[in-house]
Amino acid sequence: MSTRLTLVIVLVLLLASTLAGVLLWNRLPEPMASHWDINDQVNGTMPRFWGVFLMPLISLGMFLVFLLIPAIDPLKTNIAKFRDVFNLFIAFLMLFMVYVYALSLAWNLGFTQFKMSASLLPALGLLFILVGFMLRRAKRNFFIGIRTPWTLSSDKVWDETHRVGSILFIASGAVALIGAFFGGGMAFLLILVPLLVSTVFLVTYSYVLYQRETKS
Repeated sequence: MSTRLTLVIVLVLLLASTLAGVLLWNRLPEPMASHWDINDQVNGTMPRFWGVFLMPLISLGMFLVFLLIPAIDPLKTNIAKFRDVFNLFIAFLMLFMVYVYALSLAWNLGFTQFKMSASLLPALGLLFILVGFMLRRAKRNFFIGIRTPWTLSSDKVWDETHRVGSILFIASGAVALIGAFFGGGMAFLLILVPLLVSTVFLVTYSYVLYQRETKS
């Protein structure tokens, strides 16, 4: 996906979501529900102003950072090698943020028949899967990917760690998709456990690979 197309898609998403919040302003409660526990019960609220504008502002900030990264990374030429899939990730992440925002608006408008966790899991699973595909393409850089002291020190360690990381993130995404059928605490575990196990394993794996390379 080209950077120009990504820019257009993201700006349309952010403008459309912000406009929706503004148009629905008078129908939204004060304060708005903003956080749900693992049992899908509301356990946090925020003022309506932030309920409407916080998510678009956070999404815009994230997008601006993503645009800046390829320009300031000392290894920007490596980012250019997988910029197409990075742009796809940016677009999907912004779509995910808008989806979360839409769920929040729907709930606050009174459409509370759905489980928040079960609604989030499919989108989160797809996001993990896309991250997995991006990791497989990612080249060594300082901002995107599995950045440990050992992956950043060696192209060989970087490539092998990301090859395995790609598999683990795709598998974690598949597990998250399964979690959509459970909801509640089980869904939370099916997100958290694979992610934590994958992270710890990949940090350790990169260290072991680096030790092997330096001793060979």
